[in-house]
Amino acid sequence: MITFDKFTLDNGLRVIVHHDASTPIVAFNIVYNVGARNESPDRTGFAHLFEHLMFGGSKHIPSYDEPLEKAGGQNNAYTNNDITNYYETMPTQNLETAFWLESDRMLSLAFTKKSLEVQRQVVIEEFKQNYLNQPYGDMSLLLRPLVYKVHPYQWSTIGKEISHIEQATMQEVKDFFYSHYAPNNAVLAVAGDVSTDEVKALAEKWFGPIERRNIKPSTYLQEPLQTEARFLEVHREVPADAIKIAFPMHDRLSPDYYAADLLSDVLSGGKSSRLYRKLVKEAQFFSELDAYIMGSYDPGMFVFDGKTMPKVSVKEAEKAIWGEIDRLLKDGLEPNELKKVQSKIETMQAFEQMSVLNKAMSLSQFELLGDADLINHEAEKYSAVTELQLMDVAKAIFQTQKSATLHYLSIK
Repeated sequence: MITFDKFTLDNGLRVIVHHDASTPIVAFNIVYNVGARNESPDRTGFAHLFEHLMFGGSKHIPSYDEPLEKAGGQNNAYTNNDITNYYETMPTQNLETAFWLESDRMLSLAFTKKSLEVQRQVVIEEFKQNYLNQPYGDMSLLLRPLVYKVHPYQWSTIGKEISHIEQATMQEVKDFFYSHYAPNNAVLAVAGDVSTDEVKALAEKWFGPIERRNIKPSTYLQEPLQTEARFLEVHREVPADAIKIAFPMHDRLSPDYYAADLLSDVLSGGKSSRLYRKLVKEAQFFSELDAYIMGSYDPGMFVFDGKTMPKVSVKEAEKAIWGEIDRLLKDGLEPNELKKVQSKIETMQAFEQMSVLNKAMSLSQFELLGDADLINHEAEKYSAVTELQLMDVAKAIFQTQKSATLHYLSIK
C-alpha cells in the first residue's frame, strides 16, 4: 500500500507527496497533460520538440543541467502520444533546487532564436537517424496511419514528417507552450524522506505565483469501429523481411486493459511463451517475434511484431501468427498459463515500487488519469482477471476485419 497526501494550489497545480524514509534520495516528477495527440495534424512533433526545448534554458535560468549537477541531481524526460513527463532525483536536502528549476521553465522558456534553432536541428537529426536512416526505423510511422484514420494516434511522437518541425515559427512554438504547459495542466509528485508541509511550502513558494492559463481543449475525434482488414506492403534496404499485425484494443482505464496486457505476456512473455516456443524455437519461422500492447490512454493497439528467418516468406510468417491466434481461440489457455504471467507481473510491480522515482511517476500519472490511488489497485486488477475474461478479450481483439498488417520486405 502506497500512502500519499494530495493538495491543489490556487492556480490548479495538483501536488502529491509520498513519504519514504528508507532512502536519502528524493524523486521529483511533473507530468503535463500534453502529448502528440494534442498537436495539429499539420504541425506534428511539437510535444517532442518541447521535451528538448525545456532543457534549452528558461526565463531566469540559462543552463538547466549545471545547477542540477551541482546539487547532485540527475534528470531526464520523455514524451509519448498522451503525456510529457519530466523528472529529477537528488539528495533530499537539495530538493528545493528541483522546485526552482521546474517552476522557472513552467513560468516561461527563454524562447530565443538560437535555442529554437539548436533544438529544431536536434529533433530533425533524431528523426533522420532513428526513423528514416535506421533499418526498420519507419515501421511505426507506417503502421500508425494504417490503424488510425481520424484519431491523432495516427502519427508518432516524432511527428508525421520533418517539414512540420522545419517550418515551425517562433509564434507557433510560443502558442503551443502557453496553451499546454501550465500549472492547471500538470501534476507534480514528490517521493522520498520529505513531509507534506515541507513540500506544500516549496510548492507555494515556487509554483504558486505562476498564473493558470487557458488550456487548448482537446477536440480530436475518436476512432470509428474498423470493419475491414487493412494491408500495406513496402520494400526497404533491410537485412530481413519483417511484419507487424495490429489490432485495436481497449483504453487504459478499461477493465479489459489488464486482460489484454496479460494476453500479450501469454503470447510472448519470455522463452517459455507460446510465440517463442512455437514460431521461434520449434518452427523457426522468426528470428524474433513479440506481442505487446501500447498502453495508450485512449483505445490503443495490440501488436505482433517479428522478423522472419532467411528462407521464410512474410506470407508464411503471417499465416503462422494467425495459426497461433487460432490455436489460442480454439483450445484456450494451457494449465497455469494465466497464473504464471499474473505472478510475473505481481513480482515486477513489487520490484518497481521499491524505487521512489517509479512511485513518483506512477502517482502523478495515475492522478492525471483520474485518481492517484489507482496505483494501489493495479495488482488486484491483474490478479482478478479470469481465464474466461482473458479469452473473451482475445476473441474481441483478434478479429480478421479489425487487423492492420504491414509487410516490410527486404530488397534482395
